[in-house]
Amino acid sequence: MLKEKSTLVEEIGSCQTEPYFPHLRQPNRPSHLHSSSRHLASPPPKNTPSFALSLHFTSSHSEMAKPFKSPAKSPCPLLVFFIPITFLLLLQFHRSTATYPIGVNYGTVANNLPPPSQVASFLKTQTTINAVKIFDANQDILRAFANTGIPVTVSIGNGDIPSLSKLDAAQSWVSSNILPFHPRTIVKYIAVGNEILATSDKNLIAHLLPAMKSLNSALRLAGIHTTKVTTPHSLGILSSSEPPSTGRFRHGYDRVIFAPILEFHRQTKSPFMVNPYPYFGFREQTLNYALFKPNDGVFDKVTGMNYTNMFDAQMDAVYSAMKKLGYGDVEIVVGETGWPSLGDPNQPAVNLDNAVSFNGNLVKHVNSGKGTPLMPNRTFETYVFALFNENLKPSTSEQNFGLFNADLSPVYDVGVLRNAQGPAADPYPPTPPAPSGSLDKRWCIPTSDASDQVLQANIDFVCSSGSVDCKPIQDGGSCFNPDTVKSHASYAMNAYYQANGRHDFDCDFARSGTLTPSDPSYGDCEYAA
Repeated sequence: MLKEKSTLVEEIGSCQTEPYFPHLRQPNRPSHLHSSSRHLASPPPKNTPSFALSLHFTSSHSEMAKPFKSPAKSPCPLLVFFIPITFLLLLQFHRSTATYPIGVNYGTVANNLPPPSQVASFLKTQTTINAVKIFDANQDILRAFANTGIPVTVSIGNGDIPSLSKLDAAQSWVSSNILPFHPRTIVKYIAVGNEILATSDKNLIAHLLPAMKSLNSALRLAGIHTTKVTTPHSLGILSSSEPPSTGRFRHGYDRVIFAPILEFHRQTKSPFMVNPYPYFGFREQTLNYALFKPNDGVFDKVTGMNYTNMFDAQMDAVYSAMKKLGYGDVEIVVGETGWPSLGDPNQPAVNLDNAVSFNGNLVKHVNSGKGTPLMPNRTFETYVFALFNENLKPSTSEQNFGLFNADLSPVYDVGVLRNAQGPAADPYPPTPPAPSGSLDKRWCIPTSDASDQVLQANIDFVCSSGSVDCKPIQDGGSCFNPDTVKSHASYAMNAYYQANGRHDFDCDFARSGTLTPSDPSYGDCEYAA
């Protein structure tokens, strides 16, 4: 922490002088950036020297632009000039050596994974990954990461949110899941639920912020001040995202839901967590744009910015929505993003080369510290999905998001292995040949395992959104028969997907929707395309 200038000068040489250098302040950096490792407590991250400076400060442009005023009377004129120059040199040195965080989502939907203690040791000694995010509060995992210096994000199940809106329940949860491991295990964030707004569950949405507030209070009452509370969001929270400058939260949710959540983040200095997936947003003609490969880019006429990758565009769309509400200062953390290395035959863009390209270029992009066009020089703590291939997940692509196999061998290397060269010398592997047929037309339908309860919630959400005409699935409508929840949901979900820009995340519906190249229209029931 920088001391006030007068105190600093007195310690250097008891010089009497007026303030002479701009105020330097700490930016909102993740606390584990002060560690010498990336997920780890010991060795330094890849591509950063072991002596990386652990000072993190910035200065406002307006203050830096103020003319320097030399003190009228100063017995130490050289010192007056020396200290600002020294700090500028330190700042430049910091910029060239600062570490940037790459974490992973540590999922466990598999029956062949190594024990958590082995995973923790592997990450600490063999990789430059410097944080993990888990989808529960697994005590074996929390115990395994004790004394590793690797921060852990724990998650709370969606179904637990209503009860945790009460302080006594939140205190009980903290007492059972955080206190037994604190401070040996660094629990950096508590993620309250996952993509709650996408569930369209009014009860969960209504209790989300109260639960976040109760958990934050419970942590403070327990004397824990380093753990922050957040909740991950899909990009389905946006009503518009192209161009990025027009990013806006869904109407009706913006002021009522997101403004209070963002105010909570501002007051508690916790991050707004989003899950941007170019994988869910690309089309055949935008594949290179999604993979960080050379492309013509997308020009935003409003800002005059040219976007050369979809990740930046998605992040800036979120930022624009936040800024519109007056919360552009709130930190953003990337809770999930990734690309599977193997898919089904009808997924030609899901392959090893594209996984290497996306995740490898993502790691380099985040580590560069360049930020985005609307957020230059702003770094984002980023959690790649996922650590392991998980063999009990429902589809081929879902099973193959991992960077590592269950035996800890790499599926491919994106530059997170110690003493490794990183991705292949050619950072842009050849694009696979285009598949026969057109991917321009796709339809959104329910997944085969989606329950009627979830699908009914999807219908309720779509038909109350104002963007879809649901008359065709009402009694007497052309798509009323067959009179089943799944049939009605199929029509409604597709209508919503088509009406809102055909982004893949508009068909997510909390993982209950999927895209198909086959037209589901039948008889007189015509699906939009």
